[in-house]
Formats: sequence, C-alpha cells, structure tokens
Amino acid sequence: MDNRDAVSAFLRSRRDKITPEQAGLPTYGQRRVPGLRRGEVATLAGVSVEYYTRLERGNLQGVSDSVLDALAHALRLDDTERMYLYDLARAAGPAPGARAPRRESRPTVRPSVARIVDGMPELPAYVMNNRLDALAANPLGRALYSEMYADPTWGANVARFAFFNSAARRFYTDWERMARFAVGALRIEAGKNPYDRELSNLIGELSTRSDAFRVMWGSHDVHVFRESTKRLNHPLVGELELDQETMSLPDESGLSVVVYSAPPKTAAEDGLKLLASWSATTGQEQDTQSTSNPPPLQA
Repeated sequence: MDNRDAVSAFLRSRRDKITPEQAGLPTYGQRRVPGLRRGEVATLAGVSVEYYTRLERGNLQGVSDSVLDALAHALRLDDTERMYLYDLARAAGPAPGARAPRRESRPTVRPSVARIVDGMPELPAYVMNNRLDALAANPLGRALYSEMYADPTWGANVARFAFFNSAARRFYTDWERMARFAVGALRIEAGKNPYDRELSNLIGELSTRSDAFRVMWGSHDVHVFRESTKRLNHPLVGELELDQETMSLPDESGLSVVVYSAPPKTAAEDGLKLLASWSATTGQEQDTQSTSNPPPLQA
C-alpha cells in the first residue's frame, strides 16, 4: 500500500496552519495561500525548494532523521505529530532506524491481562486494540458502555459507536471532542500500519457511512489516547465526570488497558457505585435465568 497520499495531505495540512508571523517570516503584499509557501517551509527546514517539493508530493523514502527533525521544527509539529511523521517515513520504505515490526492482525487478550481487568471490580475497565475494538471488559466496563454493547449491529467498537449510534451523541457530553480524538487515534494507527487490511476496511466503512467522520478524517489531525477527563451522560445514573487512563501493553500486540475512575467523595464516585450495584444485580439475574433455563445439549 502506497502512503504517498497520506504524506502529501499531512504535510500540506500542517503547512496551511502556520502563518508567516508565527514562523517569524516577513510578509509582503497579498498572499494566495492560507499558510506558508513551500519555499518558506524549505528555508525554515534548511533544504532546497525542490527537495521539499519532493517530500510534499509524498516521497519520504530514505529521508534522514535530521531532515525529519528539521521538517518537524519548521512545521511546528507537536510530539504526537512528530511521531506520526516518523511513522509515515518508516512505512514509506528504507528509512532511519529499523522498520516498524508487523503486528499480528488479531492479537488476543492474554489471560493475565483479563485477570487484571476483572480484578478491578470498582473501576470500569476494558482492553482496546489499535482499531478501537473493546476486546474484553469487566462487568462495570460493560455497564458503563451498556449502549455500545446493547447494539450488536456494529460490534463493541468505540469509533463505530461514536459515529453510527445516535445514543453516542447524548452519552458523550462533548461528543465532537471525543469523536475527533477517536479519528486522530485511527490516523496515528494508519500511519504506523498502512498494511493493516482490517484497519483500512474500518476507515473506509466510517468514511462511507458517516459525513462527520469523513470531514474529521480530512483534517489530518492526530491523537494518542493517554489520560483525559471524560464527561459522560449514562442512561441509568446520569452525568459522570471520570478520569481516563490508557496504558499500552509492553509488547507488540498494540493492545491497551483503558481504566476509568472518579475522584473520591464526588457525585461521579456515587454514580459508579450505583452502576456497579446495578451491574451486579443484572449479572445475577442473567446467571439465574441461564441456570433455570439451560441451553439444549448438542448431539
């Protein structure tokens, strides 16, 4: 898969966001471009206009670390954008450093990781892959995202839930911020793994079915899930303001453990306790029903 289009669009989008004043460059007369000209970026990066033009046409193959650093500085990239630029360069072909290892298409949740998630009964937690699928969750995690799990049409995928399920716009108090974070995370993964067919299929599905996703994807913004505050409006317990921590597993699986918590003595803590009680009651009822009505034996 050729990533030239992604490289070209990303560099143009970053160039368009910087004004000459921000870059410390003088301006003369009327300008026909919203941001910097190619020649101005080339000057700031210390390369020729011809060389930068080649880069912006999408050819990052073999570009050195020093040039990538100079380009990141000229375009005022933040740490996440700089990392994305390096991912694009690695995916383009022989480049500085070792080529990023290929991930297995369907990493599995190790039993030890599942035990860790289940061992936090008072905190909603789930395991997420690079395509934002929730591969495993503890009971409180499933209760928190009950509307996502209640709709089997799209599976337990955070991006599909955000863009395809109308309930998501009520569930996420700041839906647009969360949606942009999800799009930015998928953009990062597409830069790292351009050969991931399932990821490409997901992005294609979201682009085809959601105008909002298509517009956000076109901005070429990037995001890495780490820590944040999530404001949620749960259908059973109402508004919750929770701290989210996302911890990547130290292997090549691309899996992360996402955990929500509430500061002590807050309404959100009370809401989680109520949700945990409801989840435990619901689980017991389901166990009773399955025991009293066991499935037929298979021959």
